Amino acid sequence: MEKRMHPYHMVDQSPWPIMSAITALGLTSGLINLFNSKSMVLLIISMFTLILIITQWWRDVVREATFQGKHTLKVMMGLKFGMMLFIFSEVMFFLSFFWTYFHSSLSPTLEIGLIWPPTCINVFNPMEIPLLNTLILVSSGATITWAHHSLMVKSSDTMKALILTIFLGLIFTILQGIEYWMATFTISDSVFGAIFFSTTGMHGMHVIIGTLFMIVCTVRMKINHFTSSHHTGMELMIWYWHFVDVVWLFLYLSFYWWPMN
Repeated sequence: MEKRMHPYHMVDQSPWPIMSAITALGLTSGLINLFNSKSMVLLIISMFTLILIITQWWRDVVREATFQGKHTLKVMMGLKFGMMLFIFSEVMFFLSFFWTYFHSSLSPTLEIGLIWPPTCINVFNPMEIPLLNTLILVSSGATITWAHHSLMVKSSDTMKALILTIFLGLIFTILQGIEYWMATFTISDSVFGAIFFSTTGMHGMHVIIGTLFMIVCTVRMKINHFTSSHHTGMELMIWYWHFVDVVWLFLYLSFYWWPMN
């Protein structure tokens, strides 16, 4: 008797999740090794391997969704549920940074002079680059929503909106790099420097990943991989980008605006 295939099994089993987890462990170990022995060998190998895995993983997903027809409604629901869980895990990840920040700021210890921010820290002016970056990310949230709406109504503006959002993401990253270059304190300057650069740096990494995700979706849009009724990949990218936007708003208020008031 022939065994019926469950709808969730339409997608082939993939080696990439376990391989990416192992590579992420190597990446973390490489960072620790860099801090202790100044050796970048493990870090470079892990980063290169992670890029290869991401490329292969995206290739398989595109092939299954576009050419093999394996992304049924139930598979797409599974992808969306998985993205929800991933974003929730990211929320908890950033919550740990905010917890550390407010633990130190609401009750400053004697070691940092019983004051927040510590007296040795010259914080950024929230009305300069940080405010500009806030406006840029909020605007990018509007343009990515425009892209989604244009796709749903089958408008030709989808590509324009996507390209504009990519441009805003790149500008944000460049401005954050300039801000780091102009900083008068470092990650080793008290708990403020450590938590500031850890949190804003991790957010900046998420912006870069989101921008790459958006570039892939733009290329797929260009070669007609998405339609108004079948664009799960783009929808997940939009969810991710809105998450990045919201995290930045809390980050701006806590790390830039509040220390100056």
